[in-house]
Amino acid sequence: MQSRTRIAAVLLAAVLAAALLAAFFAASCARRPPAPSPSPGPPVAPAPAARFTPLPPTKTEGCRMQGVLPDPACTPGAVMPLSVDEVCNTSTKGRRNVTSAMKKKVYAAYGVPRPQPSGAYEVDHFVPLELGGSNDLANLWPEPASPTPGFHQKDCVEDYLHAQVCTDHTMSLGEAQQAIATDWLNVFTTKARQTSIGHCKSYGR
Repeated sequence: MQSRTRIAAVLLAAVLAAALLAAFFAASCARRPPAPSPSPGPPVAPAPAARFTPLPPTKTEGCRMQGVLPDPACTPGAVMPLSVDEVCNTSTKGRRNVTSAMKKKVYAAYGVPRPQPSGAYEVDHFVPLELGGSNDLANLWPEPASPTPGFHQKDCVEDYLHAQVCTDHTMSLGEAQQAIATDWLNVFTTKARQTSIGHCKSYGR
């Protein structure tokens, strides 16, 4: 009988000890401050839009037109470091800066005699001002009006691509610059001439 009493006492003591231990751990956890949440890292800037980066010119004389394109060794194109907002929302008048002396150099580089009949040629910005083109000589060439397609048709492409960047938002600025410098005639025949944007109205849908 005494043995059973002792066993019961031991079991009761064990149960009480376990209960006290559980209560201690519960109180300890309640007093412990919550772990701080991880602090957010610095904001990640969006990747910049790809820019058109033409190669520098390798010659300044003996230039020859390549069909409807200028000589890539003389006129690879050049762009200003402008944002899309500047290209879309500011006038090109404030960016245009081509002097008479620069025009003489452009005609001489391509061996085009001067003077020419009015409207026969224009000193064209290969990458146009309305797409962020530069006034650098690397971006200027004497573009003829005829045989067509000539500078009038390229004006249509310039207006069309500007609208894709600034109005329709279907192209990045770099993509539009690349398109006109690579093969503006393809843009004219496959897309621009079917629209009524700007100078393209002359060709209709």
